[in-house]
Amino acid sequence: MRIITLLMGRNLSLFFRDRMGVFLSLLSAVILFALYALFLGNLQVENVQEKFPNATVEDVKGFVNSWVFAGIIMITTLTTSLSALNLFVEDRASGRFKDFMVSPVRRGHLVGGYLLSSFVIAVSMSSVILIAGQAYMAWTGQAVTSWGGLVQTFAYICLLSASFSALSSFIVTFIRSSSAFSSLGTIVGTVIGFLAGAYIPLGTLPEGVRNVINALPFSQAAMLVRGPLTEATSNRLAGGQEEAITALDKFYGVHIFVSDLAVTVPMAVAVMAGVLALFAALGMLRIRTHIR
Repeated sequence: MRIITLLMGRNLSLFFRDRMGVFLSLLSAVILFALYALFLGNLQVENVQEKFPNATVEDVKGFVNSWVFAGIIMITTLTTSLSALNLFVEDRASGRFKDFMVSPVRRGHLVGGYLLSSFVIAVSMSSVILIAGQAYMAWTGQAVTSWGGLVQTFAYICLLSASFSALSSFIVTFIRSSSAFSSLGTIVGTVIGFLAGAYIPLGTLPEGVRNVINALPFSQAAMLVRGPLTEATSNRLAGGQEEAITALDKFYGVHIFVSDLAVTVPMAVAVMAGVLALFAALGMLRIRTHIR
């Protein structure tokens, strides 16, 4: 365990030393925030105000902001866990595996170091986004998440970070160069916002497209984070009216459906746990075969 911890520390140090790499890992989240701050935010506020004409502007903005920050957090768990594994690609391309193999380090130790560092980076960066989002909500006088909701959100962050670290560990085994990894990061960062329903509400999409997106783990991961983060703001916006809250949550992907099947929180948690178990096993197997 000591060797794994040392390797994890080495990976963390190299990741955070590259400031541009850290920024690029958050680029998708920054773009989403900028889009809503400059363009899409006002559009969503106007749409919600049409549906809730008696609500105050602060309550409307509070719900939209909490929904946006939930999407940013979900995207961050994926993009940062993937970016953290760029070090694996660099070690492979530069032939550092040969140096590791002549030292008293087992392949299992290397695998553990890569996966744990990816998990820690994803949790750390996503937690910073969570804290910054709540600080912004409090500073602007909008409803903030309860302590219980924050604990629940952090638990989901840990689950998503572990699941996406496992998924990323499997994907990077097919990448052989840093340039190819950069292209992969660009593609993932662009597509994930649509697959998670973070750029536009899921309710605006055609039913067939919405069903496909909701069947994927990315939309379900976003649903988990949206639940506790939007609970206070949706209640405040709808004045506690259950029917209005249900319609609002369905339109904005807080509750999602695949055709007539409601995707519940236990189902989404089970799906993410399945992603973790499956791709952790596949990723560790492929990484071990590439470390020679």
